[in-house]
Amino acid sequence: MPHAPPALATTDLVPVKKALISVSDKTDLLVLAAALKDIGVEVLSTGGTAKALKDAGLPVTDVSDYTGFPEMMDGRVKTLHPKVHGGLLAIRGNAEHEKACVDHSIDKIDMLVVNLYPFQETVAKGGDFANCIENVDIGGPAMIRAASKNHPSVTVITDCKQYPKVIEELKSNAGATTMKTRRSLAAAAFALTAAYDSAVANWFAAQNEEEPVITTRAYQTAFPLKYGCNPHQLPANIFSMHGGTLPFKVLNGKPGYINLLDALNSWALVRETREALGLAAAASFKHVSPAGAAVAVPLSDVEKKAYEAPDDLSPSALAYLRARNADPMCSFGDWAALSDVVDEQTAMYLKTEVADGIIAPGFTPEAMAILTAKKSGNFIVLEADPKYVSPAGMVDYREIGGCVFAQRGHGDKIITPDMLEVKTQNKELTAAAKQDLVLASIAVKYTQSNSVGYAINGMMVGVGAGQQSRVDCVKLAGRKVTTWWMRQHPKVLGLQFKEGVKRQARVNARVRYIEGDMTDFERAEWEQQFSTVPEPLAPEDYKEHMAKLSGVSLSSDAFFPFRDGIDTAARYGVTYVAQPKGSVQDEAVTSACDQYKMVQVHHNMRLFHH
Repeated sequence: MPHAPPALATTDLVPVKKALISVSDKTDLLVLAAALKDIGVEVLSTGGTAKALKDAGLPVTDVSDYTGFPEMMDGRVKTLHPKVHGGLLAIRGNAEHEKACVDHSIDKIDMLVVNLYPFQETVAKGGDFANCIENVDIGGPAMIRAASKNHPSVTVITDCKQYPKVIEELKSNAGATTMKTRRSLAAAAFALTAAYDSAVANWFAAQNEEEPVITTRAYQTAFPLKYGCNPHQLPANIFSMHGGTLPFKVLNGKPGYINLLDALNSWALVRETREALGLAAAASFKHVSPAGAAVAVPLSDVEKKAYEAPDDLSPSALAYLRARNADPMCSFGDWAALSDVVDEQTAMYLKTEVADGIIAPGFTPEAMAILTAKKSGNFIVLEADPKYVSPAGMVDYREIGGCVFAQRGHGDKIITPDMLEVKTQNKELTAAAKQDLVLASIAVKYTQSNSVGYAINGMMVGVGAGQQSRVDCVKLAGRKVTTWWMRQHPKVLGLQFKEGVKRQARVNARVRYIEGDMTDFERAEWEQQFSTVPEPLAPEDYKEHMAKLSGVSLSSDAFFPFRDGIDTAARYGVTYVAQPKGSVQDEAVTSACDQYKMVQVHHNMRLFHH
């Protein structure tokens, strides 16, 4: 039990007369030491730090000379001594503490500069057990905690990034620091030792293939956000794992909470698609689900006209144009993701579309110049790190309502063409169909469940997300397939717009023409966009055009519980079906596929996403 608390010093400005410096990271060490010399601070130090200071011609006293005990046991014992810890913990002005210092020749230490042995870095580099153990710092955390506890009198520095602020304050206050600074530095120091102990504890448990008795996770603030999902949800921040970095760099703009959720999910989708299919991949995301996703497959002449496609498209530009044209109304104001370096052609196409931001593994200088000028310079550009490995390992954690959920991530579990096992009588699975089934399966993996997705020609053409009933997903996505396919109907392609009608307005007008369910007021406004007002599409137009659609692939994020999903899909040109299997109705569903002469495959991986 602790003693009754003594009165603490409350002086705001505390002069620094003696400092102890012992650092493994010697970045800017000499800058700090020179500044301390200039204001007359006596410096104690250990081992390599003392040597670096002496080599630079700076005055320093070895801790071993001060304590009267040498460093011993391979350096394990350097600073674990009453003359060090007493000097850090002594309360200034406390009679008992002052007497103890005099009786035992303890000098008060007013500043501690310590950073810890690189334990996490040693683990990350694959160090063996003995090497990792030797990089568990003992004396450093003990001194940091002592100095932080006595922060009313001691300034504790644990990061070289803190040096400039402290140096400036010392110069401004005749060699003294303020209580506010000391308290801030102490808070950072306690956070550091907590994170360090967390990393050591988790590593120790893993060496024994055990779950930690207490799981501790340490975060460091990366940057604040304007707000969370909604303006009233404050505070809002982005953190990285302590000792690690974020999986992206912000090159331009200020990403928001939902922007970053879209960025991380869309990047995972395009990265997996690129790995699985070997083609440039793109995605168009809204509210953490894809409005569209695609790979670089050449366009037909009809598609070029329906999508108002430029003549010259690079693979990345082609992939994004396809992704954007799965559901161009939903893609309005989207988040774009590209698997490959963004080139000038891709940036030029993005320039013409309304979008919030983009994530990709890189950008050419020409592309950056175009994108950073978009939205008056506020377009968000994130550079993803393709080699990023989370320092937290394979387990994902989520904190909700006082509960912490943990599960293994499955970003490394990729659906590939060789996983598709044909289960139907029709076994004619073409290479193009395999490609579409894999694309659709990866897309639904990153879509809010329940979900299904339709794909053809290397692009998603209908995504049904977040429905409680699977057949409702099939119907919702099927309605999108109808709209996508009817955009290629001759009457839609032949719509005569007035001069000056903007691109997105033309997109919306075509979709509303296809949907046809306009009120009288809406129709009157809609007709103002045309030089020649078109006649409505007739039921026969839909029937005849939809009958021409075939070869569509459908993937479901979980098994079909009944045949109704297959019966519904048959209306939308579906020839190929992918699902994980696992329902007691698997045979009935397969039988339904046989009736429609569909090819059904199982890939044996449920893909729920919540």
